Amino acid sequence: MRTSEKRVLTTHVGSLPRPKKLADLLIARDHGRKVNEKALFREVEAATDWVVKKQIESGIDIGNDGEEARVGFQTYVINRMSGWGGTSKRKLPTDMTVFPKYADMFTQRIWSTESERPRVWNAPQAVTAVKYEPDLKDVKFEMGIFADSLKRSRKKFAETFVTAASPGIVTTTMLRAAKNPAYKTDKDYVLAVAKELKGEYEYIVKQGHILQIDAPDLAMERQFMYQGRPLKEFLKRVELHIQAMNIALENIPASKARLHVCWGNWDGPHIDDVELEPLLPLLYEAKVGALSLACANPRHQHDWHAIKANPLPKSMVLIPGLIDVTTNYLEHPIAIADRICKFVEVMGDRERVIAGADCGFSTFANYVMVAEDVVWTKLKMLSEGAAIATKRLYS
Repeated sequence: MRTSEKRVLTTHVGSLPRPKKLADLLIARDHGRKVNEKALFREVEAATDWVVKKQIESGIDIGNDGEEARVGFQTYVINRMSGWGGTSKRKLPTDMTVFPKYADMFTQRIWSTESERPRVWNAPQAVTAVKYEPDLKDVKFEMGIFADSLKRSRKKFAETFVTAASPGIVTTTMLRAAKNPAYKTDKDYVLAVAKELKGEYEYIVKQGHILQIDAPDLAMERQFMYQGRPLKEFLKRVELHIQAMNIALENIPASKARLHVCWGNWDGPHIDDVELEPLLPLLYEAKVGALSLACANPRHQHDWHAIKANPLPKSMVLIPGLIDVTTNYLEHPIAIADRICKFVEVMGDRERVIAGADCGFSTFANYVMVAEDVVWTKLKMLSEGAAIATKRLYS
């Protein structure tokens, strides 16, 4: 894993905007309708070429394929695993119940009546034993397109990463059916899914990419599954999810994996977000070489205090979010540089800080809060801020 050895490196969290034609194909497949595979390939290929080009133009050092081949950052696994059926009855986050007028505004603004929705709140359940496809067909489809796109690109990333859903977010989105004969408990289900995801994780690393585990469950599920329950119960669940993640990472060096944790990708009040401080000792048990955290949004700009009080292990790099992916306001490069310098001060090591974003820009197809042209400019501001910080820190 690259570090900011000679200058402040930049990256982001993963998902980038998808063209509408591609988004519609992905959602159609998500709803079980047959799609033209050649048309899907062409659309994914063109979109991947585009996001690779735009990332490089924006100055991103550690880039990815934008998750263009996926309908959602965690629900994509439905296409790669069997054992699903029915509908998961997932709770709404407390933001949507405490602030019903916000919920109405959010729904009208984000989920256009002209666009079909992916299955996010109504994903299927695990009704039998969940099994990953043995030939890894879908992950090979995505990685093949990304590899070809990188070959076609005249300019190159310093390093590449590819995201994958954590066992925890898979099992809290696609819930275990109460009468599933394969799993007596949720713990059985979580640990079984971890073993099934190992092949995907290892394949990504074998292709030469850094693996990013997307695990918003490690913070966000406080607002979903564990709303209104004692904090200690939630923290016990976090321990289980990290145990499962480490099982899936068993054969991957920590230096080849990074972990993304956030509180959910929406511009709401986030009134019931769990504080970072009690999470950190648990997150440090993850078998990864870097930790990506949402630190730019108004609710979590103070989290550097928690990191200062609970320092990262010396073996771990910090990727703080320095741009908010839920607002079209452009962060000023000087403000970004100030944030970088603050985290370097907290870490006491400039090499172990990489400038990042709070979350993905389009975690689901047709789910966008930041206009595409603003996305690329935000990433450019991130790179310009990193350049300013480099002059301060490396001169």
